[in-house]
Amino acid sequence: MDHASLAIFRTVAKEQGITRAAERLGRVPSNVTTRIQQLETEIGVALFQRDKKRMLLTQEGETFLEYADRILNLADEARQVVNPSTPCGTLRVGSMESTVASRLPVPLAAYNKAWPDVTIELSTAPTRQLIDALLARRIDCALIAVPSGEWWLEPGTLDTHALFGEQLVLLLPPGHPDIRHASDIKPKALAAFAPGCTYRMLAEEWLTGFGSIKEHFAVQEVGSYHAMFACTAAGSCISIMPRSVVDLMRHLGPVREHPLMTVDTVLASRPGFETPAFSEFRKTLETVSDIKK
Repeated sequence: MDHASLAIFRTVAKEQGITRAAERLGRVPSNVTTRIQQLETEIGVALFQRDKKRMLLTQEGETFLEYADRILNLADEARQVVNPSTPCGTLRVGSMESTVASRLPVPLAAYNKAWPDVTIELSTAPTRQLIDALLARRIDCALIAVPSGEWWLEPGTLDTHALFGEQLVLLLPPGHPDIRHASDIKPKALAAFAPGCTYRMLAEEWLTGFGSIKEHFAVQEVGSYHAMFACTAAGSCISIMPRSVVDLMRHLGPVREHPLMTVDTVLASRPGFETPAFSEFRKTLETVSDIKK
């Protein structure tokens, strides 16, 4: 088992097919097929379920992919650390949806222009899932929301660097009366992301006083901020999101806003992680930070 075989396996897994993987790798399909067969023979289990159209990972393949990702990512990190010349290689960045939409377009464009030899792999997920990906070495750094005091994140687990102060806003349907407390809210449904989202957690705490959300509000899980905004504008739900995101969607319809709290967005990484590509990425983000150091 070598790194080339692991890289071929990972590409086939992501592309779900030999032909597309071969095109990405610059290899002939027969070579890719042979390397996968050799890897399965060496390991002693089938890594893929094969049908006419796709190659899907078996349960054993899913587990093996996690280890392959860790090995390949760690090898790439090691190459960059021991040969710290100019930034190059791959930087795997995880981020919350809100940060991608409202904060990253300008600095990402500037970074790509300044360091064209770095390939940025950008993925999105809620904060809890991003932390899991960081600790499992599936990503190198992440833009996450950490509540004040970091009470749910054990000290020393991650290095964090505060970049943006996000004001969370409670969105109410148009024409909703002013509110002072959660009990004044008329719609009894909250549109939110799946569990793991820090903003959802804070919303539930504010709405219930640290009680059970199910006793007070139904939760309608949606996949985007656009869906949250649309549900709220239609009058069926309330939602909570950063004002920077709200500003991007005002054209979608009228809503009422009630400011709640400010939560920092931080750049998180594993302790001691410091490749040239990551160092320059952090510096680029600092140029657009709104938190005074």
